[in-house]
Amino acid sequence: MATGTNIRTYFQGQWHDGDLAVMRAADHGAWLGGSVFDGARFVNGLAPDLDAHCARVNRSAEALMITPTVPTEEMIGLVREGLTAFAKDAAVYIRPMYWSIDGDATAIVPSADTTGFSICLEEIPMAPETASATLGRTRFRRPVMESAVVNAKAGCLYPNNARMLVDVRSRGFTNALVADAMGNVAETATANIFMVRDGEVFTPIPNGTFLAGITRARHIANMRADGMVVHEGVLSFEDFEAADEVFMSGNMNKVTPVTGFEEVSYQVGPVTRRVREMYWDWAASA
Repeated sequence: MATGTNIRTYFQGQWHDGDLAVMRAADHGAWLGGSVFDGARFVNGLAPDLDAHCARVNRSAEALMITPTVPTEEMIGLVREGLTAFAKDAAVYIRPMYWSIDGDATAIVPSADTTGFSICLEEIPMAPETASATLGRTRFRRPVMESAVVNAKAGCLYPNNARMLVDVRSRGFTNALVADAMGNVAETATANIFMVRDGEVFTPIPNGTFLAGITRARHIANMRADGMVVHEGVLSFEDFEAADEVFMSGNMNKVTPVTGFEEVSYQVGPVTRRVREMYWDWAASA
């Protein structure tokens, strides 16, 4: 069994070592943005919520009018097969993806009959527990369903996130706290967001402008099971300025403490630490 592998690619019925080329120049997904993906994690021999991530990539494909071709259970099996080539202590990013190959007569609408599928397994270390983020405001906002496919984890959405990051990094912050179309807090440029005030937890309610993450839902379930009060509601930037703790929730690193928002500073508090502890306890027992 190979243990030096850092990328493996599943394509056209078999696993390949390395970063295989899978998309052609004329594929609809390459030049018209018809692509979706999902991201799960393999850490210390665990792949938390792998089933939910595989199911979501199929839903994302449907939202982008791409025909999903691999049932969830089959996809889970393929991922687990591919992971056997990695060391048990490897930290692997699990990325199943679909893209449209052909378009209709206008070239714009994806053909229902031709879908590309691949899985990329890539070793990407988890951030250390000491890692944190600082947030800045940006003029760029999350789109709405009427203007973008916000109900999918679609590649075409990410250039907007990229310009948010470039915007705030130019002012010394590491991430952006982003508004929805109405001016309320939606998420950050890379992850969902939580805040703590007087021992209770608050997070923006899903309103069709951002993808409410699988890891976000797991944290909410864990916190409520632990007796914490968690509110999903409309939150303003002023709410975050008045918070006691703030942390980000995303698949890549699960929990990232936030130590500042513009001129406001936060400590990494007990709720943030407890949420991280509960997540890994749950993952080990799932």
